[in-house]
Amino acid sequence: MSNLESKSGSSQKNTTIDTLRTALGSETVPLASRFRALFSLKHLAAQGDDEQAQAAIEAIAAAFTTPSALLKHELSYCLGQTRSMKAVPFLRDRLDDKKEDPMVRHESAEALAAIGDAGSLDTMKKMRDDPNEPDVVRETCDIAVDRITWQLSEAGKKEVLKQSDFASIDPAPPMETTETQPNIQSLQWTLLDTSLPLFKRYRAMFALRDLASPPDAPTAKPAVEALATGFSDKSALFRHEIAFVFGQLSHPASIPSLHQVLSNQNEESMVRHEAAEALGSLGEEPGVENMLKQFLNDAEQVVRDSVVVALDMAEYERTGQMEYATIPEVTASA
Repeated sequence: MSNLESKSGSSQKNTTIDTLRTALGSETVPLASRFRALFSLKHLAAQGDDEQAQAAIEAIAAAFTTPSALLKHELSYCLGQTRSMKAVPFLRDRLDDKKEDPMVRHESAEALAAIGDAGSLDTMKKMRDDPNEPDVVRETCDIAVDRITWQLSEAGKKEVLKQSDFASIDPAPPMETTETQPNIQSLQWTLLDTSLPLFKRYRAMFALRDLASPPDAPTAKPAVEALATGFSDKSALFRHEIAFVFGQLSHPASIPSLHQVLSNQNEESMVRHEAAEALGSLGEEPGVENMLKQFLNDAEQVVRDSVVVALDMAEYERTGQMEYATIPEVTASA
C-alpha cells in the first residue's frame, strides 16, 4: 500500500469516528441511534490499529457528559469490552466519582476487571470493604478483585475451560468442569448458595449460560430454568446479571421470568432495565414487543430509556439486519 493510500484510509477512518462521536455525544439524537453509534465505536476500538483504537476510545469516553445513567453505564461496558488499557483512566474516573450513579460506577469496576487492570486492585479492595459504598459497588468490586486475582494466578492460567459460544469478556469465567455431562442441578446449587463468594456463584452462572447455548441443545431449557431461579436472590447485582445472561442467550424459555421482573415495580431499576434489554434481544418472538411497549411511560427513567433501546433491538432482530452497529443517518450537533 502506498503512503497516499494509507493516509486516505486513515482519513476515512477518522471521519467515521468523528461522525460517530458527534452522534453519540448529542442529546438531540435519538437514544437508540446513539446506542448504535456506541457499538460501532466499540467495534472500531477493538479491531483497529493503535491510532484508531485511541480515537474510538476517546470518542466513547467523551460521551460521559450525558445525563443518561443508562448510556453512561453502556459506555463503561463497551470500554471494558475493548480490552484496551487506553480505556483505564476514563473508567477509573467514573468509579472514583462518588457523585456518579452507582449503576455507572458498578459497570466501570466490572470493565476494569474485564481489561485486567491490576493497578485498580487496591482501590477496589477499599471500596469492597467500605460499608458506606452502595451495595452494587461493593459487590462488583468484590467480584472484580477476585476476577483479576484469578486471571493473574497460576491456578487460573492452568484451568481448562469449555469453549464458549459468546465473545464477551464476562465478570467471571465459567466454572471449570471435568465432567463429560455437566450436572445442571449441582451448578444451580452453587448459583444459589449465598454462603459462597459471589465470584464462584458467577462462575456457576456462566457455566449454566454456556449449557443453554445453542437453544436447541438438550441442556438449554433446563439450564435457562435453573438460571431463572437466581431472580430470587437478595442481591440486585446478582439479579441484574441473570437478566444480562438471558439477553445473551435470547432463549424463549426466559421470556416469562423476564416479563415478571420488568413488571415488578418494586424491583431495582438496574434489574428491570436489564430485563427490558434482554426482552429486546427476543424481539422476534410473538408478543414481546407489546410487552415492552407497556413500559414506555414507566416511572423510572432508566427503565423508559431501556425500553426505547429494547424496541430498537427488537426491530433489528425482526428485520434480520447484519449488525446492531451503524452510523446514524442523522445530522447531529455536538
